Parts: sequence; structure tokens; C-alpha cells
Amino acid sequence: MSQASSTKNISLFTIFFTVFLDLLGVGIAIPITAPLLLNPASGMLGIDYSMAARTIILGFLIASFPMASFFGGPLLGALSDRFGRKRLLILSLIGTFIGYLIFAWGIYTQNIVLLFLSRLIDGFTGGNISIIQSTIADVSDEKSKAKNFGLIGMAFGLGFILGPYIGGKLADSNLVSWFSYDTPFLFAALLSAINIGLVIINFKETLTSKTNSVISMFTGFSNIAQAFSGHLKWLFISIFFIALGFNFYTQFFQVFLIKKFQFNQTQIGNYFAFIGLCIALVQGGLVRLASGRLDPRMVLKYGLLGLSFSFLLVLLPQQAWQMYFTVPFIAISQGMSAPNLTYMVSANASASEQGKILGINQSVAALAMALPPILAAFIDLINVNLPIITASFFVLLGWGFLMYFIKTQQIAHNKTPINACMGANIVFYL
Repeated sequence: MSQASSTKNISLFTIFFTVFLDLLGVGIAIPITAPLLLNPASGMLGIDYSMAARTIILGFLIASFPMASFFGGPLLGALSDRFGRKRLLILSLIGTFIGYLIFAWGIYTQNIVLLFLSRLIDGFTGGNISIIQSTIADVSDEKSKAKNFGLIGMAFGLGFILGPYIGGKLADSNLVSWFSYDTPFLFAALLSAINIGLVIINFKETLTSKTNSVISMFTGFSNIAQAFSGHLKWLFISIFFIALGFNFYTQFFQVFLIKKFQFNQTQIGNYFAFIGLCIALVQGGLVRLASGRLDPRMVLKYGLLGLSFSFLLVLLPQQAWQMYFTVPFIAISQGMSAPNLTYMVSANASASEQGKILGINQSVAALAMALPPILAAFIDLINVNLPIITASFFVLLGWGFLMYFIKTQQIAHNKTPINACMGANIVFYL
């Protein structure tokens, strides 16, 4: 094996574990935040806070991470083009490490301001997907790109499956007496420290030609302006509403589970781990089976329509155990739609525009992640079912815009890139 090949394999191996540990940390936090703020017994907010006030504060806290990522993600990507992947990857992981420690300290001292500071730091410095995608592009040729993106997609899936499960257990004092709400974040900080060490020791710089990319904190706004005004505006508008709908479901669903079925952090962790497992099975099995056999446009036509109606199925169960029967419907429709939607973006961009168009797509997704927690917090006060109904409506609206785009545009008909986009699509929705 040549030295160049060995360097590429080491970098990919390190990136795989970086992504896995990163998503494991993200997943660990999922079951904790909602019970921490909504349960008066946690002590995080004073007993004089009403449930409405707690819900609104929770919405803004959840939104603070994607808001910071909206500014930090494009900036980190541009900086990595100028100064190299390794330095910026280490910087982003240090920010994640500090963010988890501050969150744990905020819980320990019952300081809500520290929780917001933690999520802002982690969101701004932890939006490292642009660096990871660039690294994969650096070490991949056209033949290996699909396999390498698929490998990173698998790392995302594994991290998201295990993270919520571990997070729920680490916060359960019934398992170990000294486990509490801050324990999962201390564990996540430990994972980040291990991650930093792996990158410092094993990661070899993959950028061979540095460029003077435009560095600006406001690149996200520029990307949004281009998305909604260019020749792909109807496609990006559809992606925005679809992502908006799906994030209404994922980001505020813990509140639904707590208020309707009195789920605790362990039960929330188990449920989200089951969702991750089902989506991973669909993307690892059905998507690969369908690739090259089914027209992506037809998959999206029925998959997104199915996703919209699948959300409404969540409103039917009257007992907690029945909720698990709704997950496969969501997993199949989302798991089949997401990679094909990313393919649509890639297929409608020229070879020279791939990075630019996918960067715009990432900014659209980040904006769609920032709005749902805040909006859902207010409409949840009207009725606990409304965020789910809103999720269904926005996905249906996005489906309508996508059908219009397909009808009016000449779509490139090459099914091969679907698997190549798998890594990106998982990021898009998680």
C-alpha cells in the first residue's frame, strides 16, 4: 500500500470516529433537555415558572444551536479552505468540548444563562459538517466517493442510535444513585476530548491546495438569498418547507411525549434510539436496493406524501407503547425521501457548482432547523398536537412545491449519485 493510500485510509478512519463520537454526543443530549426544563423537580427553573414559560424557554434553547450553526458552519468551511482541515476540525471539537462542560456546569449550578451560552458555543464551532464533507472530497475520487460518503452516513446513523439510549440511561438515578441530568453532558465532554486526541494523533492534513475563500459570518444570508432567487429556487423552497416540517417533528417531539404520555428521559432516549435504528435500516437496506432501480422523482412523489400522512399517525395512539408502531411508517417514508432529495440538488448542479450548491442547501437546512423550536413552543401552548399537525402541513406544502419544480424543469436522470449523498442527507435531517 502506498503512503498516499495509507494516509487516506487513516484520515477516513479518523473522520468516521469523529462523526460517530460527535453524533453520539448530540444524541446523548436529546432525551435530557426537555425533561430538565419542563420538570419542576429538576430545579433548573424556579417553581414559580409556569409550564407555558418553561415551554417557550425550551424552544429558544433548542433553537440557539442551529441559529449559531447558521453563522458558524459556512465560516468554518471557508476557513478550512484557507488554513487546512485539521486545524479547523480540532478548533470545532474544542468548542464542542467546552460547550458540553458549560452545559453540565449550568445544570449543576442551575444557571439557565450557562445553558444558552453552551449551545451557542457548540453550535457556532460544532457545525463541522462542511469540514467533514470537504475532507471526504479531498481523499476521494469519483469511484470511491459514493462508498466514502456511505461510510460517513453509517457513522451518523450509529451515533444517533446509541446516543439517545445512552443519554437516557446516564440521567437515570434509578440505575446508579449518582447519575443525574448533568452526567450525560460530562460523558459527552469526555467523548469530545477523546475525539480531539484522535484527530491530533491520527488525522493527516488532506488539503493539498489552499484557497483564499471569502470569509464572512454572513455567508448563510447570502446562501439563502441565492437559494430563493436562482434557477433552483422552487427546489430550495420545497427543501426548506420539507426540512421545516421534519424538524417540527424531531426537535419538539420530546415535549409531545412528556405532556401526552409522561415520558421520562430514559423513555425518550429509548424511543429516539428506535427511530434512529429504523431510519438506519431503511437507508442501509431499502435505499441501496432502490438505487438505480427506481426513479428518484417517483420515490419523492410518494415518499414525501407518505411522510406527511405518517406524522398524523402519531396523533392516534392513546397509550405510550402504541407510539412505537408509528415509527416504521415515518422511517420508511423519510429514509427513502431524504437521500433522493439530496440527489435532486446534486443532479441539478454542474460539476463546477457542486460545492456551492450543496453549501446553499446546507444553509437552507440550518435555517429550517432554527425556526421550528421557537414556533412550536408557542403553538404547543394552544394544543399539544398542533406542532405535529404543523409538521405534516409543511411537508405537504414542500411536496407541492417539489412537484411543481419537477413538472417545470428538465431533471438530470442519473440515479447513481443517490448513495453518494447519503452522508449529507443524514446531516440534513438530524
